[in-house]
Amino acid sequence: MATRKAIPAAVVNGTGYGGMELLRLLRRHPAFELIEVTARSEVGSPVRRVFPQLADCDLTFTERVERAEVVFVGLPDSAAVEVIPGLLAEGRRVIDLSAGFRLRALTLYPTWYGYEHSAPALLAEAVYGLAEWAREALPAARLVACPGCYPTATLLALGPALARDLISPDIIVDAKSGVSGAGRTLKLGYHFSEANEDVSAYGLSGHRHWPEIIQALDTQRQPSAQTGDLEPLRLTFTPHLIPMTRGILATCYATLRPGVTLADVQAVYADAYANEPFVRLAAGPPHTKWTLGSNLCYVYPTIEPHSGRLIIISALDNLVKGASGQAIQCGNIMYGLPETLGLPQEGVYP
Repeated sequence: MATRKAIPAAVVNGTGYGGMELLRLLRRHPAFELIEVTARSEVGSPVRRVFPQLADCDLTFTERVERAEVVFVGLPDSAAVEVIPGLLAEGRRVIDLSAGFRLRALTLYPTWYGYEHSAPALLAEAVYGLAEWAREALPAARLVACPGCYPTATLLALGPALARDLISPDIIVDAKSGVSGAGRTLKLGYHFSEANEDVSAYGLSGHRHWPEIIQALDTQRQPSAQTGDLEPLRLTFTPHLIPMTRGILATCYATLRPGVTLADVQAVYADAYANEPFVRLAAGPPHTKWTLGSNLCYVYPTIEPHSGRLIIISALDNLVKGASGQAIQCGNIMYGLPETLGLPQEGVYP
């Protein structure tokens, strides 16, 4: 496949963790040419001064995008919703890392995100950018809503089992995230002396990723042969903060349909992920360390022998496959590029 060169690209909010990861990856991308990066707090500052590890980057932070064809947006949710309509009106394509366009139902935003959505017409247009599920829609997309890090790990773990009706729709997800998932904004609970040597659950009354996971999983399920309707999906999702910088580990529990064996499960997952460049079936429980700095997601399905319950474990780097790497993977598909172009396929060890 021929590679189109020099697609002019920009990063909005290049000083966040997701934005910085976009800078790291896009600078070496063979087809996207990073020509602009914005950050209101650093307007006029050279990128190399703010991030010395990018010493060969000659860009300067600006206030707005002027020339790019495709824009990767790393703003907080409500800020992204304010900025993105203008970028689209200027004829640009947008890949959004925020949650601003992930949910289809307008009424969910005040409940789960605390703001009234100001661009409701775009909710139906936005393509939910889990690349493994969205390949057909991405090439024509103007606006891509990249999934959250927890949803990415959860969906890749559970999708094949639900799509093939291996499990009943009563699921528990116990997920753990490194501190970088909270972003760079200073909060007491994320200080070293608070987070180090500590593990804590949060969001027990309802985490904002819960409706996103429900919405996405429902797209993979088949209606009941008896009623023609989907069985209600009952999901318990409990996230935890753990004392590491990067990584998501999601442990998913579900009840198997009668007669389903481990061999059936393994065959379904082998078939689902046989040709997926960034999803790897693990021979044993995966570690987050395996994914560090890469765009990989490891998935391991097994059956707990005493209860007979299906357990599926997934691991990924929340800043790469859970955010910036996935955004670039979507960008590659949008422009007809090789899906793996410019993306790391090996983790950093140790």
